[in-house]
Amino acid sequence: MEETLTTPAVENYLKTIYLLGTGTGLPVPTSKIAERLAVAPASVTEMVQRLARDGLVRHVRYGGVSLTGSGRRAALRVVRRHRLLETFLVDELGMGWGQVHDEAETLEHAVSDILLEAIAAKLGNPERDPHGDPIPSADLTIDEAETVSLDRLPVGTRGRLVRILDADADLLAYLDRLGISLGDEIETLSLEPFGGPFTVSIDGRKRSLGRLAAAALSVEPQP
Repeated sequence: MEETLTTPAVENYLKTIYLLGTGTGLPVPTSKIAERLAVAPASVTEMVQRLARDGLVRHVRYGGVSLTGSGRRAALRVVRRHRLLETFLVDELGMGWGQVHDEAETLEHAVSDILLEAIAAKLGNPERDPHGDPIPSADLTIDEAETVSLDRLPVGTRGRLVRILDADADLLAYLDRLGISLGDEIETLSLEPFGGPFTVSIDGRKRSLGRLAAAALSVEPQP
């Protein structure tokens, strides 16, 4: 497996740029990176300049940041570690899906490639993590099937819940209380105007969801 010398800070930036850019095809604004990592814009500018010098990103002033080929591979290595660790913590240690994101954030910088591949083998080389996110393979290919966030679906659309954003433990706990889980069949019933809530049918149960919760749910629409 190709190696790129990185630090935890560099890995966090590369992973963040990858996640923010996935599915958009557009460079990521530095303001979005600063918001996601909760750091000052000046710190982002400094790090992005360093990553550009190292050939890991392309940065056009006022035009955003995108990963180079080597930067994308380095990001996918971190994503693979994170999602395999989440799967291990849930499947093997019995932790709740709302607990594992923060644990994986710490462990992803410490686990060795040898241990990681042993974990992958123990798990049967899973293709998705507990939140439905695709896990990059050992050769760093990834299946990014097209999905749509629930808040972007027109009223009357039906689909299947396939991914849930995992960064907010409180949101995951809230979805648990509502009985929402991966694989549920969803239909959008109504949307209140002016940023109002969505009313949806989830496996035949009517639920009301705010926009933030709806934006965290990714649906594979039915034809």
